[in-house]
Amino acid sequence: MPSSLENRIALVTGGGSGIGQAICTLFAQAGAQVVVLDRIADRATATAQSINATFGPVALAVEADVTNAYTIARAVELCDAQFGPPDILVNNAGLSAGNDITTIDEETWDLNLNVVLKSVFLCSKAVLPHMLAKGQGSIVNIASINGQMGIGEEPYSAAKAGVINLTQNLAVRYGPNNIRANVICPGTIATPIWQDRLAVDPKVFDRLAAWYPLGRVGQPEDVAEAALFLASDAARWITGSVLNVDGGLLAGSYRMSVDLNADAPDAPKADAPN
Repeated sequence: MPSSLENRIALVTGGGSGIGQAICTLFAQAGAQVVVLDRIADRATATAQSINATFGPVALAVEADVTNAYTIARAVELCDAQFGPPDILVNNAGLSAGNDITTIDEETWDLNLNVVLKSVFLCSKAVLPHMLAKGQGSIVNIASINGQMGIGEEPYSAAKAGVINLTQNLAVRYGPNNIRANVICPGTIATPIWQDRLAVDPKVFDRLAAWYPLGRVGQPEDVAEAALFLASDAARWITGSVLNVDGGLLAGSYRMSVDLNADAPDAPKADAPN
């Protein structure tokens, strides 16, 4: 069954740029009506206008703070008024602030938990009654490989791990109501969040790519394609799943072993895996 979203209504957080923008655009292409949520109104508007110019009047821009229950409720109301009640929710909004827990303050910790994890709780709580009333729904949460391994960014990583577990609980609790919940864990994705780093370190993606078995960092469209699959009826018997869209990094990295053992006796050669 092809990944079609005909007659579906999707609400996507963080839809104004990067992964969220790619998801909104692909969902519209697949036939969905899309509500583009972003805390920056201009970004939401630009994404919606681009979609509408290409696919017709199928996108609505909504400024919303995903950590505020009132603005989320308002976004769902606007969705209902414009298109009808949502039956797809993509929780994509996020940020990463701070790193080592010994060097950050409580405010930074709370910021990560609120934007990354609390937002999933608030948006799911606001949308689930509509899905229950419709007798169907699909929730796709965007987590990270950081939520499955220890690679720093402790506040962000802990919050993403929470997203994975919350998704699994949603899947188990609401599966009998024909509501599915799945989570995508991307690796490094080339989004605008990297712009400041690229300005001072233009080769950062080249170095990171060497660690990925597929030899490159990801693009927003790589995650969008996975989200489309999980949101659609093509994934109708998939729920509670963790889909790693990570170029194979969590499976292992031969180059990593080479780099780590470069000075060791009998170290493997980079061009001769064993």
